[in-house]
Amino acid sequence: MKEFTVCYTLDNDIKREKIIKELDVKNEEVIQEVLEKMERSKYFIITTDEGDYIIDSSLVRYVSIVEEKELVQI
Repeated sequence: MKEFTVCYTLDNDIKREKIIKELDVKNEEVIQEVLEKMERSKYFIITTDEGDYIIDSSLVRYVSIVEEKELVQI
């Protein structure tokens, strides 16, 4: 499994969300999934270390993946 840290730059804030995907998933696929989620609805929910946040899609200015790491399975 891979863990992607997605960074959402908003008008007045920055939020980070960790997304876990299969090993063969690439950064571009995760970004595309996030963009499609934003296109489908005016609001979407992300889960951060501090809890869940509802984000207004119109406030998002930039989306990027700031970290990608493989998770070790035992």
